[in-house]
Amino acid sequence: MSLDLFLEIGLDALLDGLKALPFLFLAYLLMEAAEHHHSEKMERRLKSMGKAGPLAGAILGCMPQCGFSASASNLYAAGLISRGTLLAVFLSTSDEAIPLLLGTPRGRDMIFPLLGMKVFIGLTAGFAIDVLLRSWGRPRELHDLCKYCGCNEESGVLRPALWHTAHIFFFILLLNLALGCTIELLGSQRIAALLLEGSILQPFAAALIGLIPNCAASVTLTQLYLAGSLSFGSMLAGLCSGAGLGLAVLVKMNRSRQENGQIILTLYLISAFYGLLVQILF
Repeated sequence: MSLDLFLEIGLDALLDGLKALPFLFLAYLLMEAAEHHHSEKMERRLKSMGKAGPLAGAILGCMPQCGFSASASNLYAAGLISRGTLLAVFLSTSDEAIPLLLGTPRGRDMIFPLLGMKVFIGLTAGFAIDVLLRSWGRPRELHDLCKYCGCNEESGVLRPALWHTAHIFFFILLLNLALGCTIELLGSQRIAALLLEGSILQPFAAALIGLIPNCAASVTLTQLYLAGSLSFGSMLAGLCSGAGLGLAVLVKMNRSRQENGQIILTLYLISAFYGLLVQILF
């Protein structure tokens, strides 16, 4: 790999991280405020708002950026939103796919169907998951964000929020750099072969690629669709599982590995199922 290419990948990684930076800071500011001014009344209010969380998450997630999914992961790790709300955001998240689709007539025709399906999938799956988890008696509890990081209550709200934002931004930057180099080394032809071109099982492969926590994954999937190597159902599967930086932040911030594994598996299965359904029906 040439130095110029490495610098280009590094610049793309930096830009991806900078796009998410305002969302990360606002999320941490909210969480710090919740921790420093926590009360039983506030906890009850947050939990009651969580009932409509999947609706808000599915609508907000479909905006063409990947920073909101990172914020949602932080809010989930702090116990401020439900698992259904988190998955609604992940499933509807839209990033660089939308600008790419806008660039061609074929792509423009697919934008509204794509966003409509992603919002529908996020909304229905999010509410279903919250109903199931409530029936199993597993409500979310508020967690102390600073319990393991060394922050103290005397630091106020702004300083810990800035510290957490810088910490996770550095983590995202390194991860994006590593993933960008890996995708560049693999190349689009090898990725197309991995995506089982022409097979009915293609949505399962596309959903697996979508789990890569980097905006480059959605770019690759969209380009393959525009080139005719990927079906619409497969692109839908990959873009539903493609939560951008959200998955990386979830693994970093949520301490329960078992819970993280369950969330990622659920995201993958829902995305692959709906992608296969669309591919069969349309």
